[in-house]
Amino acid sequence: MTIKTKTFDASEYLEDEETVAEYLNMALDDPNPEMLLLAVKNIARARGMAQLAQDTGLGRESLYKALSDGAKPRYDTVLKVVRALGVKLHAEPIRS
Repeated sequence: MTIKTKTFDASEYLEDEETVAEYLNMALDDPNPEMLLLAVKNIARARGMAQLAQDTGLGRESLYKALSDGAKPRYDTVLKVVRALGVKLHAEPIRS
């Protein structure tokens, strides 16, 4: 008997700003810095890359390149993308 499985795709579950914000917060808390870029990429895919490119003023190809595995996008690019996704990043003090 063969079991068929489907690859998990986080973008299928990112339907509203609250979920998106929580997902980004979890990525920011992860010690692996690449998790933030992966989270932004998944959210971008959930919202649609063409629409995101239009909302950010970036070309679609530039957006795909900035969010590709191993990319090191500029801070201003990440900020444009995050704002276009309808959320903002913030800092809070670390409680010991």
